[in-house]
Amino acid sequence: MVIVLGVCGSIAAYKAADVASRLVKLGHEVHCVCTPTALQFVTPLTLMTLSRNPVVSSFEEETGSWVPVHIDLAQRADVLAIVPASANTMACMAQGFAPNALTSLYLAYRGPVLLFPAMNGAMWEHPATQANAATLAARPQHRIIGPAEEGMLACGTTGKGCLVDVECIVREITAPAQ
Repeated sequence: MVIVLGVCGSIAAYKAADVASRLVKLGHEVHCVCTPTALQFVTPLTLMTLSRNPVVSSFEEETGSWVPVHIDLAQRADVLAIVPASANTMACMAQGFAPNALTSLYLAYRGPVLLFPAMNGAMWEHPATQANAATLAARPQHRIIGPAEEGMLACGTTGKGCLVDVECIVREITAPAQ
């Protein structure tokens, strides 16, 4: 299965490396597409090494073919999984904005979309984020898994907002293949 693993700017982005590694070990072809902010939390070299594919993070990198990489991946992917899904990326997706390679790929993609949110609890509970999540969840083939009900957040508070565990993420991503 060809999996596009979208990675957004969140402290939980480091867990995307573990997800990529586990998916590759299960025999899947994994392509990481990162928002620019994601690269402040995890390096392209880490994701490239674990996924065994180049990391896409900007349009400037799309020079290897006449077909833009984000379009090629959108056409080839069996599933698009956003791990972690930030409030900003979810807002862009809900409203159809495409300021980066990941959100542009999303607009070109027509298959199953799995979103795994991770953010501060107050951000998750904000009416704007809840409205964007509802918009996305109402779209065909879209599922939002998480955030976890309780956990220690990076900001030092406890509550809803944590990324669900990596085993759950891998299970959800690979479920269509089973």
